Amino acid sequence: MNKSEQVGRELQRRRLCGGRLLVRGVAQAEVARRVGVTRSTVSDWNERLHEGGLDALKRRPRGRPAGLDTAQRRELMRVLTRGALAEGFATNLWTLPRVTRLIERRFARAYSESHVWRILVSLGFSCQRPSGRALERDEAAIQHGKHKRWPVLKKTLRDKAESSSSSTSRD
Repeated sequence: MNKSEQVGRELQRRRLCGGRLLVRGVAQAEVARRVGVTRSTVSDWNERLHEGGLDALKRRPRGRPAGLDTAQRRELMRVLTRGALAEGFATNLWTLPRVTRLIERRFARAYSESHVWRILVSLGFSCQRPSGRALERDEAAIQHGKHKRWPVLKKTLRDKAESSSSSTSRD
């Protein structure tokens, strides 16, 4: 058991002890003194006690409920490996905004992109940058353009002896 769990159990023990004292009719000020808490804390306990009995004073889970369960994570992995095109996106590239939308659509869970990134890393994915080259790239046509067509299109100075048209020229 770690320190946080020990502290949580001790706090719950104090709440339940205080709750039992309140049930027996001990005054809130006396409960606060015996348990070592403030009067306002005992007042909160008293409200919870009246709403839900001693169970209402037991330790409650903290934070947000757990995220995607194991089955949902497996399904997410399967969907991601099928590709973005299969999910109706314009290209097959998965981006954080796309995965975020996918999780919202499939599992009705809204996560920030940074949390989606943590989910992806936990599934074994890593950041991949696209090479930037089109699949339809034609190397022969590119070489022809560089060596044959470009020199014809390239502008060159007509006569180097001509004067400049710059407005800052002295002439």
